[in-house]
Amino acid sequence: MFNIPNILTGFNLLCGVTSIMIVFTGRLDLAVLLIFMGAIFDFFDGMVARLLKQSNHLGKQLDSLADIVTFGVAPGMIVFVLLILSGVIEVIVSSEMGIAQLWKEETMAASINFWVQSYFNQLVDLQKTGYQNNFFSTWGLVLPFGAFLIPFFSLFRLAKFNVDDRQTDSFIGLPTPANSIFFASFALLLWDGYNAENWKTSLSLILLKDQVLMTLVIIFSLLLVSEIKLFSLKLKKLALKGNELQLFFLGASLMLLLILNVWAIPLIIIIYIILSILVNTSNKT
Repeated sequence: MFNIPNILTGFNLLCGVTSIMIVFTGRLDLAVLLIFMGAIFDFFDGMVARLLKQSNHLGKQLDSLADIVTFGVAPGMIVFVLLILSGVIEVIVSSEMGIAQLWKEETMAASINFWVQSYFNQLVDLQKTGYQNNFFSTWGLVLPFGAFLIPFFSLFRLAKFNVDDRQTDSFIGLPTPANSIFFASFALLLWDGYNAENWKTSLSLILLKDQVLMTLVIIFSLLLVSEIKLFSLKLKKLALKGNELQLFFLGASLMLLLILNVWAIPLIIIIYIILSILVNTSNKT
């Protein structure tokens, strides 16, 4: 039971749990970092299991149990906080108070923590928010719960993967790590645009609009349980032949990261989906 691959899976779970805990402190950057660390453990537990010939049914179940936390609940909580901020931005813009009011505390983390606490205080009617009473509209109070679509559909995606014998060399539906990284990256975009006062600030706030964010949540949630075939990034063997698609994608992703930094992350996931669809279409013709 407690072999090396399963212990790596356990570390994946711990990353997810810690990410959930940290996100409500306002340190979204650390919460995202922990999800990325969980993805690394998730990648290596399977590799180590194959190398040590310790692949078994228990390891497969443990992997899915860890994944629902790290790649389902954790990104859901990040989007939950982002949707709280979306509600704040909507009120600020409609009241013509100036977007600077969003970051009213000394640091971004402190500001996020302030609004999260204000949201929960108003949600359960404990006390005034500290900014003004009933700052959030009714829609602003309900909206963040839309983020729970991510863990909900991730649950079915992971269960489907465990019983679907078609997903040995490729994926049917968007993998939960890819979905998690896509939405977690939005927090990094917001962090990178903080106090930048340039296109990064403007674009990050546009992506945080509830219409944009919730539309993406719905689309990607449906992609999780879709029948769309997506290629696996696992190399079949240590050679160029047979791995052309994977190596091309990894090379292009690295180039985008060097040019665009964190802004490349959601773009890479979108390219991964589009490239998979194009490859599938060409294989059918």
